[in-house]
Amino acid sequence: MSDDDLLRVAVIVGSTRNGRFGPSVAAWFVSRACRRTTLDIDLIDLAKVRLPDVLTDQEEPVPAPVLALAPRLAAADAFVIVTPEYNRSFPAPLKTAVDWYAEEWRAKPVAVVSYGGPSGGLHATSQLREVFTELHAITIRDSVSLPEYWNDFDADGTWPKPSADCHTALNAMLDQLTWWARGLRAARRAHPYVV
Repeated sequence: MSDDDLLRVAVIVGSTRNGRFGPSVAAWFVSRACRRTTLDIDLIDLAKVRLPDVLTDQEEPVPAPVLALAPRLAAADAFVIVTPEYNRSFPAPLKTAVDWYAEEWRAKPVAVVSYGGPSGGLHATSQLREVFTELHAITIRDSVSLPEYWNDFDADGTWPKPSADCHTALNAMLDQLTWWARGLRAARRAHPYVV
């Protein structure tokens, strides 16, 4: 398979708190996405990347963790954000991570996998759509929402159980993400995106 056939997808775990469920959601997503041989997955866990929470001024040097993550984001053809919903929004470390970068997001598709209480993280997804629109990224219409995700544990402790709705939602979202990633990559190559 050539590099032109492969799509690089950066999957970003947006929660950094102790006891978080995000890595479990991301592991499920990655295991399903890896079944598609045209996807090259780069899992980025913000708890491990440890970006500074204070942004620098234009004249200040960029911190090493920010510089280290930049090429991984720049190489991505698409993004999947895995986020919980905290107080009807997404976590502050995720917003800080988004704000450290600009060009890396431009003219690329972003999909969201959210989890939480009754809303399943849809409030967080809605706010992420606004943020990524400002950064000239394209958010995918269909997302994966995991309302009361704790109810999707199977009797043997595996998550999510085979009958969970998220399996079908994930396939639809990946179909859309792949379509947009291919189209936008071709467009960026033919005509550089201008802000």
